Amino acid sequence: MHPKYTLIIGGAASGKSAFAEELVVATGKSRKYFATSQVFDQEMRSKVDRHLVQRGTGWETIEEPLEPGPTLSALSADDICLFDCATMWLSNQMLAGADLKAAQSRLIEAIRTCPAQLVMVTNEVGHGIVPDNALARQFREAQGRLNIALAAEANLVVLVTAGLPLVLKGQLP
Repeated sequence: MHPKYTLIIGGAASGKSAFAEELVVATGKSRKYFATSQVFDQEMRSKVDRHLVQRGTGWETIEEPLEPGPTLSALSADDICLFDCATMWLSNQMLAGADLKAAQSRLIEAIRTCPAQLVMVTNEVGHGIVPDNALARQFREAQGRLNIALAAEANLVVLVTAGLPLVLKGQLP
């Protein structure tokens, strides 16, 4: 039995997206990929292209950097959606000057009301040093609060480090 909402958390380049993709494919359901990134430079274009190749065929990609609610609510119970990732979503909110508390509330409500199974990827940013500038510290704090809220809603939370999964909450299917 696959959980309704799974959160995959890990550091940058930890293998979390690949692990999340494996979970999604294993369900056999119609696969949706909810992409939150915005491409502003060639480095990001290359990263997005690598992820497309890594996923392979059989995915419908939905690009929405700011407001996931309408898209998630339009999904079917026969779908499974990989939301990659909450960290980029938060970055987009900050760049847009959004009210982070209100945006987080909307995201949590979208998760609660999403009819599809949902697998969300997010970065753990609290294991490093304290950033040297106010914006980076604000982001780290906001990401920590977001991760706490996302994990509280999740049926399954898996930490991925060096490509290895460690279940923090729930049970792998």
